[in-house]
Amino acid sequence: MFLQCNQYQFELSRPLVMGIVNVTPDSFSDGGLYGQRDAAVVHALQLIKAGADIIDIGGESTRPGAVPVSVQQELDRVLPVIEALSGVPISIDTFKPLVMQAAIAAGVCMVNDINALQEEGALKLVANSNVAVCLMHKQGSIQSMQLQPEYRDVVDEVAQFLHSRIEAAEAAGIVRQRIVIDPGFGFGKTLAHNLSLLREFEKLTRLGVPVLAGLSRKSMLGALTGQSSEQRMPASVAAALIAVQRGAAILRVHDVMATVDALKIWNAINRDI
Repeated sequence: MFLQCNQYQFELSRPLVMGIVNVTPDSFSDGGLYGQRDAAVVHALQLIKAGADIIDIGGESTRPGAVPVSVQQELDRVLPVIEALSGVPISIDTFKPLVMQAAIAAGVCMVNDINALQEEGALKLVANSNVAVCLMHKQGSIQSMQLQPEYRDVVDEVAQFLHSRIEAAEAAGIVRQRIVIDPGFGFGKTLAHNLSLLREFEKLTRLGVPVLAGLSRKSMLGALTGQSSEQRMPASVAAALIAVQRGAAILRVHDVMATVDALKIWNAINRDI
């Protein structure tokens, strides 16, 4: 299996590491740290040096209850960083078609959409490009998703939704080699829901496209360990390895070096199995 991301082709014989760069003042873990262009660029290059395969750049916080920003605000945050990182595989973390369009024109290789290309025009826009897309599941809006999430069977419902979005993407002309799915840990899920999704993660891999796990520093890890977001690196690495053992093809993480080192051990042990 491989992932075609515009001019990049990633073999998925090993898990890929996606390094997070939030160009925002209010992201839950690193908000404000890389809000300026130069700081964000330096951090992104450090993540590449540490072993990241892709850099995921976001200009709007999607933490529960986050305040929305305008298209222009988001563009002003992300475009200077994207343009300064020419030659680096970049994913744009946005659900706004106008931001997608500008980021694609600036050279990103993937669109990482928490709304799974459901905004008007998003599906056609991505289909008419050569970029990859990550289709994520969430329940409810960013402002309300964590108030009272409910499911009959969270794994089954998430899988059904992602299957429907894969079908919609393919019908629009996006080939499977460009599609990634994400169950959306923490996006309209309780701790029990998140644990069920991780426990049964392998079921999502049966949908036939690479699955991304975004567990890094999430509140579910804080609920289990009692640690603040800045102190959740060990728990994040442990959760990432569990996801890989259950079939994750991409890990979206803050702590790239620690994750890459853990994967080196995992790969060495599992290479000949």
